[in-house]
Amino acid sequence: MGKYFEEFKIGEVIQHQPGRTITETDNLMMTVMTMNPQPLHLDSEFASKTEFGQRLVNSIFTLGLAVGLSVGDLTLGTTVGNLGFEKVVFPKPVFIGDTLYAETETMEIRPSKSRPDWGIVIFEHRAKNQRGEIVMQCRRSAMMLRKPNK
Repeated sequence: MGKYFEEFKIGEVIQHQPGRTITETDNLMMTVMTMNPQPLHLDSEFASKTEFGQRLVNSIFTLGLAVGLSVGDLTLGTTVGNLGFEKVVFPKPVFIGDTLYAETETMEIRPSKSRPDWGIVIFEHRAKNQRGEIVMQCRRSAMMLRKPNK
């Protein structure tokens, strides 16, 4: 179960487990489902001639995976919905076969002005590869349920 609004503490960092190794199928499915024809994701021969020397994992998959890895610890059953994402950056490339780990820091919490049963939490999600390098970082605003009155 995720956390209720009142259970978040500013500055708290949660390491999410387990990590996830990215497969060729992951990259292929995300790229095809989002109709992204970028050869950097799909064409091994093309990608081999780039500065990376191999295919890059679709960055939208990287973002989605990092947020998904956080759900069990943070928002499972306690989120109303996402309000937005901002400052999404991908400072290092991600390749097929990399294993990603996620951590989340609580940056801000505030009650909702219009919905007394809800509160707003701003998270900073970070994804790291198996070498500990940050490969994705973003801020996410989420509307969270407050603890029910008993």
